[in-house]
Amino acid sequence: MSISTRRRVLAAAAASIALFSAAACGGTTRDNQADGGNPAPAGGASADPNAKLKEGVKMAFLPKQLNNPYSDVETSGGEAAIKELKGEYKLVGPNDASASSQVSYINTLIQQQQDVIAIAANDPNAVCPSLKQAKQAKIKIVGFDSDAAKDCRDVFINQATTQGIGESLVKMANELAGGAGEIAILSATPNATNQNAWIEVMKTELAKPEYSKLKLVKTAYGNDDDQKSFQEAQGLLQSYPNLKVIVAPTTVGIAAAGRYVSSSAYKGKVQVTGLGLPNQMREYVKDGTVKKFALWNPADIGYLAAYAGVALSSGQITGAEGEKFKAGKLGDYTVGKDGEIVLGPPTEFTPENIDKFNF
Repeated sequence: MSISTRRRVLAAAAASIALFSAAACGGTTRDNQADGGNPAPAGGASADPNAKLKEGVKMAFLPKQLNNPYSDVETSGGEAAIKELKGEYKLVGPNDASASSQVSYINTLIQQQQDVIAIAANDPNAVCPSLKQAKQAKIKIVGFDSDAAKDCRDVFINQATTQGIGESLVKMANELAGGAGEIAILSATPNATNQNAWIEVMKTELAKPEYSKLKLVKTAYGNDDDQKSFQEAQGLLQSYPNLKVIVAPTTVGIAAAGRYVSSSAYKGKVQVTGLGLPNQMREYVKDGTVKKFALWNPADIGYLAAYAGVALSSGQITGAEGEKFKAGKLGDYTVGKDGEIVLGPPTEFTPENIDKFNF
């Protein structure tokens, strides 16, 4: 059946049915039992947990950008899982993380009749029209790492709960600042869904009495570009000479900030923390620039996204709350509120444990 025919069939079938909708920031965890169900997915599909996983599923991964160390690790996990599942893996993406840079790739993947698209959205809304076209063509949509708008995907693979990440970032900043002083955030792009959600939690946490002596002076954006992030870190320290901590909830940003501080007069005076890859951050931990930071295993995000995508394509799950599926070596998972599937809590890396990790 051609794509245009599939779209007409789906449009007719869905004429009187509301699209499945939900909000993007749930807080479920692995193996949680559902308290209630979401509305039925568009088209009235129901899950068959005993359905056999299909072989030959064509699944394309569309990260925020190619040649990003973090994204490379993520998608390698997806490739490994698709190989286990005997599917067809494809990797496409832009070289920049601008808001609309992913749209043309989605349109091409629709034309190629992929079965599943896994996307880490650069902007939650810019990609939405194209993702809706993909859904109309019966392509399953898995958001991972950075969510798309709620009605544009079937499930979202979250690294950890948004609340937990934001709380962890503030806790580390507070410890490194000694409970008082100026801190700044070095984020990715201004429209990055996950970054903005974590930052909002951080601001809420910072408003609590126990953090009253911490002052957030600025949120800067390095656009997940190494040189831009390096320059923004430099600018923060020039503008705020009393700054105590730079918090970078992006692997590109934290590595760039660590590189700048490690070779400057601020080393030992300004702390760097956030979310980073152990292999990228190891030298800055070893030389004393970075005392602690956190992350999950990015490869597991891609791996879980692949299993969720094939489970969707096979009819084992639809994205409704409470549905369960197996994700290979990662074990059993339950779809949470708003189609969110949470990988698990982040790990905190320190000089004492960083050599135990290799990714």
